[in-house]
Amino acid sequence: MIFESNSFVFQPPVEVAFARRILIKPSAGVAQPHPITTSTETLAAVISGIRKVSSADIVILESSARAKKVHTIYKELGYDFPNTMLLDVDQCVPVAIENPLTKPFAIPTFWVPNIILSCDFLITITPFRIVADQGSFSIRNLLGLLPASKYQQEIKGFRGIEQQPGIDNIIADLYFTLPFDLGIIDARKRLTCPKDHFQGKIEDYGKIFIGTPLEADSEASNTVDTTTGYLKLIEEVKAKQGGG
Repeated sequence: MIFESNSFVFQPPVEVAFARRILIKPSAGVAQPHPITTSTETLAAVISGIRKVSSADIVILESSARAKKVHTIYKELGYDFPNTMLLDVDQCVPVAIENPLTKPFAIPTFWVPNIILSCDFLITITPFRIVADQGSFSIRNLLGLLPASKYQQEIKGFRGIEQQPGIDNIIADLYFTLPFDLGIIDARKRLTCPKDHFQGKIEDYGKIFIGTPLEADSEASNTVDTTTGYLKLIEEVKAKQGGG
């Protein structure tokens, strides 16, 4: 679904009311404003919507794309929300999760922060970005959950600092290994980048996309008629599974 950002009020899915701990993964790897990062306005609207139906713990989890510490980035972005936990991926204990695909595209087992396993509703919120003519939306945002201690060689590609060959294969694997419940694309503004995720052309857009991560990313990709490589891989697997 697509909403106008200037009147956006988050109506959480019914499952949120029964959750005990909710994880929100924003895109906040650098201390730069929206659309480089998830806007404070959209994040606040989502938290406010959750609080209307639930008193669950809310965990905000992110990793730094630079040398700056995540908690410093949170502060500079204005991520100061009452009754929420702000955590750093690289300060969590990593645990291994097996990829459920019988034939993984790239990675058979992922290391992820242990806090994720104690959360029963998972939300990914990302800006609307086109990078090197490819969509970069809510599913790609999950790469920021991979700890630097386990992926030292790949981490610049995972955190958007540089283009990495085969990154779509890794994103598709991560989608199936770590299924998130809700994808939100914060398209108050749109960012078009030639290379990395942190500099490019910024345009007003005024939209919010919401659905499952696959639905939200597909709708965003179709709206601007762009290619999003990891979506094709995910859809191929789902077609073989009979759409499951």
